[in-house]
Amino acid sequence: MPDGQPPGDAAASPRPGRQAAVHTEERRLRHDLGFWGLTAIGFSNIVGSGWLFAAMYAAQTAGPAALLSWIGAGVLCALVALVMVELGASRPEGGGTARWPLYASGRLVGTMIGWSVLLSVGGTAAEISAIMQYAAHYLPWIYNGHTLTASGLGVALGLSIVLTGLNWFAVRVFARLNNVVSVFKIVVPVVTVAALFASGFHSGRLTAHGGFAPYGYAACLSALAGGGIVYSVNGFQAPLDFSGEARNPRRTVPASVLAGIVLAVLMYLALQLAFLFTVPDSLLAHGWKGVDFDSPFGQLALLLNLQWLSSLLYADAVLSPGGSAYVGVAIDARHTYALAKNGLLPRPVMRVDPRRGIPHRALALNLAVIVVFLLPFGSWQNIVSVMGDMYLLIYGASAVAAGVFRAAPGARTSGWVPGLRWIAPVSFMVASEFVYWSGWHDLRLALPLVLAGLPLFLLLRRDPATAARSLGDELRDGAWLVAYLAVLTLLSWLGSFKGSDRLPAPYDSVTVAVVAVAVFRWAVRSGVRHLAGEPSPEPA
Repeated sequence: MPDGQPPGDAAASPRPGRQAAVHTEERRLRHDLGFWGLTAIGFSNIVGSGWLFAAMYAAQTAGPAALLSWIGAGVLCALVALVMVELGASRPEGGGTARWPLYASGRLVGTMIGWSVLLSVGGTAAEISAIMQYAAHYLPWIYNGHTLTASGLGVALGLSIVLTGLNWFAVRVFARLNNVVSVFKIVVPVVTVAALFASGFHSGRLTAHGGFAPYGYAACLSALAGGGIVYSVNGFQAPLDFSGEARNPRRTVPASVLAGIVLAVLMYLALQLAFLFTVPDSLLAHGWKGVDFDSPFGQLALLLNLQWLSSLLYADAVLSPGGSAYVGVAIDARHTYALAKNGLLPRPVMRVDPRRGIPHRALALNLAVIVVFLLPFGSWQNIVSVMGDMYLLIYGASAVAAGVFRAAPGARTSGWVPGLRWIAPVSFMVASEFVYWSGWHDLRLALPLVLAGLPLFLLLRRDPATAARSLGDELRDGAWLVAYLAVLTLLSWLGSFKGSDRLPAPYDSVTVAVVAVAVFRWAVRSGVRHLAGEPSPEPA
């Protein structure tokens, strides 16, 4: 069996012509990315607009105890990353996060997760929208305080075209440009931390103004979502989406993913400490909830008479989201390319330019999707909150795929991640908790959007080339995902995270954990039977 070709692919993509086309296009991808290039991609994808805001929102939510939230988010994301690392190292493939669920769980799950991947292009649109909002400090005519103006929309569309154009060339050019952007995104936060501490240091901040946890330790969980911490640490999977273009992916991909998480969490902890220890006492009369800035570090620098730092921060407020959008355009193209391989999009979208090794048609399609999301139908905050849930559901589906591949007869693993037997279900549970903690306000939009992939599956199944198995078998293969989304939506409405509080804390989170473990076992059993080509049983 060729490397990167998991078991069950023949069932997932039964038409020989498509299989031949997939292998032809895969061979055209260039293998130019090494450890530092992949690490820079991961770090740049993590560090976007989040670092400019998350320290303040986390402090408002949890006070100094927000430090624990950052550490917890890093540990939990590393746990989820280990599952994805195993998949990326043992099955390197462009756009792997969109392919693995199809291999492991069949076409229903592949279509619904693929639909989520396509919707997640909105995350890049949100970063571009954020650039416009920050640039309004210098160009007030592009943003009216709520949405982009007509002129601002024109500028945003132009920026989208520029970012797509930069990604149009060889992946080596992309990696070199991204390395330059990543260096700047490291230097500015480091300079910010050093300058803030040098300007003044208020001792005792970790215990003053209500103590270390003025709003209780449960607030640390709320800070994960409400404080923007999950969104800020999100994006660590970026090197995995380039695993098909990496040199020696089984060695470089795992190391680069974990290195990106460690570097980002260390940077965020330093920024959180700088914020906690340098906010003037005059702003803390009403505790940490009373500290409110439109541009936290930029305005804090002005209060501390650091005009040069404020100017630098406003400039970086354009560059950091721009770097994330730049990486996002490239990642989205790999996802769209993978969706075409899945049969969710027409085969021509899968075309890779033989000279440059870039899926140009996927880039063009994603540009169209970005343009749709840039239309002023919602705020940047609403877009990123929904996108965060989309990402977490994709991570959960990857955990199921890892469990299926490990349990299937003749399983092939890289051996890089020991303990996958328990890491995979725990990762699925962690991703489920993260989704649940984002709150009913966000999930009432995100989860029904994902469920819209079900009628899309039925529509696509009308093509005989995608109907290798009976409808009943395919529905049983993927019924776990439909049930999981429905139950998670119900629990969110019943629970204490912006829900009706009919299921109070901590019983709501415990219930989510129990449901997640049960669904994971159901999903793995269904996936193993799917790979064997046997009818899937009803859940126990």
